[in-house]
This record gives sequence, C-alpha cells and structure tokens, in this order.
Amino acid sequence: MALVRTASGVSTVDGNDWLDPVWRAGASAWATERLAALGRPVTGPIEQVRVRPWSVSLRVPTDSGPHWFKANTFGCRYEAPLASALAWWAPASVLVPVATDPDRGWLLTADAGPILRDTAPTLDDWAALLASYAALQQALAPRADEMIALGVPDQRPTLLPGLLAGLLDEPAVAADLGAQRLAAVRGVAPAFADWCAELAADGLAPSLQHDDLHDGNVFANGRFFDWGDASVAHPFGTLLVTLSSAGHAFDLKPGAPELLRLRDAYLAAWPGDPTSLRRSATLACRVTRVSRALSWRRALDRAALPLDDDVRTAPAEWLAELTEPDLV
Repeated sequence: MALVRTASGVSTVDGNDWLDPVWRAGASAWATERLAALGRPVTGPIEQVRVRPWSVSLRVPTDSGPHWFKANTFGCRYEAPLASALAWWAPASVLVPVATDPDRGWLLTADAGPILRDTAPTLDDWAALLASYAALQQALAPRADEMIALGVPDQRPTLLPGLLAGLLDEPAVAADLGAQRLAAVRGVAPAFADWCAELAADGLAPSLQHDDLHDGNVFANGRFFDWGDASVAHPFGTLLVTLSSAGHAFDLKPGAPELLRLRDAYLAAWPGDPTSLRRSATLACRVTRVSRALSWRRALDRAALPLDDDVRTAPAEWLAELTEPDLV
C-alpha cells in the first residue's frame, strides 16, 4: 500500500510503494525478464538510485552496460506509452525505451551517457537545447490528438481557465494558498482567461510541452527524456521551466538579457513576426504556471511515499505565481 499525506495526516491507498520489498522484487523481476528476452542478462544487484514520492529509478547492470528502470505514480503513468510513441515518431531526438509496461507506468532504457548538466553547459548549449526542442515540437504538432489519446493531459489554452477554476475549488489547494493569496489568484482569473484566449488565437498549433525541460532532462548527445510532467499545450509554455532553470544555473534575474537571448534562440525556430512571437512567449510563460500546478497535482496523486509540506503545497505555490511579474 502506498502512503499519502493528506490535509488530515497520512493515509493509505492502493498503488505503488517504492520502499516495499514485494513491490521492489516485482519491478526487478520484470526488468530482469525483459532484458533476458533482449539478450542482455543482468549481471549484478539491482540498485535503487533515485526515490521520489512520484517516481523511482533503479540501476540495472547488464553485460551490455547499465540500464535504467523507472516507475511513475498513477497520475504520470502516461509517460510510458508516450515514450514508446515518441520512439516511433522521433527516434533521433528522444531516449528510446527498450521495454515499457503502460498499465503500470514502467519504463526500461539503456544508458545514454552523460546528461547535459554533467558537461558544465554554457548559455550557447542552453540555446541549442531550446532550438532543438522547438524543432521536435514542430514535428510533433500533427500528433497532438494521438498524444491526448495516449493519456497525455490536454492543457491547450482554451481549457486552462476551466482547469484553473477547478484547482481553486479544491479545498486542499485553497487552504494551502490561504485567504489572501486565494483572493489574489481569483482576482486575476478574468485576465487569465483573456491571456489564454489571445494565446489560443496566435495561430501556433499545440504540441508536446515538456513542462520540466532543463539541462538535467536532456542528454549531452541531444536526446530528450523524462516526460512525466508533459502535456499537450501551447508549445511556448516549455520556456517557463527552461528559462527559470537557466536563471538559477547562471544566477540571472527575470528579464535578464541572457534569458531574453535564450528566449529568442527558441523563437528563431518558429515562423512568424518576432514581436508577435515574443508576445506569445510572455503569455505562455504566464499561463503555464497553471500547467505547473496541474503537473504537481498529478504527480502527487496516490503518491508512493509520504509528502513533506514543501512538496505537498507545490500546486498552490505555482498558482500563487500568477500574481508575480513576467519571467520574460
């Protein structure tokens, strides 16, 4: 049974428990069987290397090099079928799984070398990351409906006002915001609807919005991975986390020239008037704060470990950002 910290304490629900030896044995057996079928026998102990309430990773040694098992909690299980589909649609741009279990949200991948973060990336490297991801988004835009059919959340601009209203009506989210911040976010809701309408009318097709794209979720060889936060949304929403992460990495404040340079490196890959594209980028970064709240809400649904308060309140904290200044 998985443990979930609720407003009233800790309760149990059906699901995964990353620390349960029975669950761990089942996951290890699945990985071992899949690798044996591929002619890659396991050669040593399987180690649990990354444990979070929403996902867990196991390192699986084989005679073909290390492999990696990942499991997601209920709200993010769509990563497994999405990763499989991306392997067919864009195999040169993504980490291709060697096995998946869509029903359980399990993935198994071969080692792909160092991530970009391990190479001490420069701003030029971040710019290249964004340009490459923009190309991937354009290639995937015709697949939007297929991705939604796979379970990828539909967070297109026209739907976001209703999704925001639903979040604000959740008692736990409202309590975490507190009366003052809740009133402030409710006060911005009419403007939020206008931003979404303007964004929906800019002529750019929805595509795969990673929602957690940074130098830790792309390999040095340029392959993207970690789709557990992804949605089908306005493509420019991906800038929110990428630019925020770059700002943290290089100690940059919102609106810094370096962040504007990264934004423009991304926008250069898109057709259209530069002024209009920049306007859409600003709007997308605003409204994607709600997408981030939704991502956290999904990740924490039926979480596999107890939640610390700073994690439990993440949806509310992202909603509170709606009243903050623009990133770019």
